[in-house]
Amino acid sequence: MRASINRPPTPDAEEDQEKELSLQEIINIKLIESGEKERLKELLRERLIECGWRDEMKTLCRAFTRKKGRNNVTVDDLVHVITPKGRASVPDSVKAELLQRIRTFLVSAAL
Repeated sequence: MRASINRPPTPDAEEDQEKELSLQEIINIKLIESGEKERLKELLRERLIECGWRDEMKTLCRAFTRKKGRNNVTVDDLVHVITPKGRASVPDSVKAELLQRIRTFLVSAAL
């Protein structure tokens, strides 16, 4: 059987599915393109500083470093130990504010 010269071969169904973007990926692209992602990150930074979360994380990092010894700690060690504590200690009010801003953005972007 000869391949047609006039048209490309039909792609497999699996290949088509791999190329489709998920809703999360589409939202992320829209957030980046509009500049809203950077604004949200800045808002998050401000709120975490205002509520003392950043200072709390600094204190945890310093305590861990003192416990293990300054020369025995890597950034990866700190990230591994502090990340779960940091995520769990973000105030609900900050999470709610960010979620509301994201919802507002999605409505305005008609996604």
